[in-house]
Amino acid sequence: MGVDAEYGRLVIEVALLPALSDNYIWLLHDAEAGHTAVVDPGDGAVALKGAAERGWTIDQVMVTHWHPDHTAGIPAVVAATRAKVWGPEAERDKFPGLDHGLADGDGVEVGGAQARVWHVPGHTLGHIAFILDGHAFVGDTLFAGGCGRLFEGTPAQMHASLQRLATLPDETIVYPAHEYSLSNYRFLAAQAPDDAAVQRRLGEIEALRSDGKPTLPTTIAEEKASNLFMRAPDAAEFARLRAAKDSFR
Repeated sequence: MGVDAEYGRLVIEVALLPALSDNYIWLLHDAEAGHTAVVDPGDGAVALKGAAERGWTIDQVMVTHWHPDHTAGIPAVVAATRAKVWGPEAERDKFPGLDHGLADGDGVEVGGAQARVWHVPGHTLGHIAFILDGHAFVGDTLFAGGCGRLFEGTPAQMHASLQRLATLPDETIVYPAHEYSLSNYRFLAAQAPDDAAVQRRLGEIEALRSDGKPTLPTTIAEEKASNLFMRAPDAAEFARLRAAKDSFR
């Protein structure tokens, strides 16, 4: 699966690589610059194979947070390619090989494009997102129909992070790191059985998964319309939803 991101004359191709049990690794390729970045390589072999199959060579690793299913493949990628690693400075001591520590407001060159770094805590305290014009690589902060568990942060932090992401233009394409969409929308449908947007999206997700297709990427417009976590009016309602989802089966 690929998505072309256009920046004037520059085009970055985005490819999705399924990994582990339900992770997605994202590749960003700038053909003109001969540049390939990988986002959250939890499995180095998958990342390297996916790039090689496309004739690409990874030269940049972009990390949203420290969890091993996002970082365990870094040593293999670096050993094979000598790629440099960019990720949250606040989590430098929690995963291997960080070359360039990043904080909110920093910029990162991705081929001929420029990504902005947003600090979006909640899932972890140092979690960051990479925002390119029209594209957002959000790790485990925002999912299709959901958000990450609060392993380190507070409901208030995660609610604020989601509200910040909601300020992006509606057409922004969102690249989460897990295929959780079916479970998420089944939960949302149980919470809001009369919500037309939730029911519509659940039907779309069920059709995609029954065909063995990925449900990602998503868009900011879609999440604002049908994701109750993003629609939560305050941290208290967000906390209620998150607690309910944590025990949902």
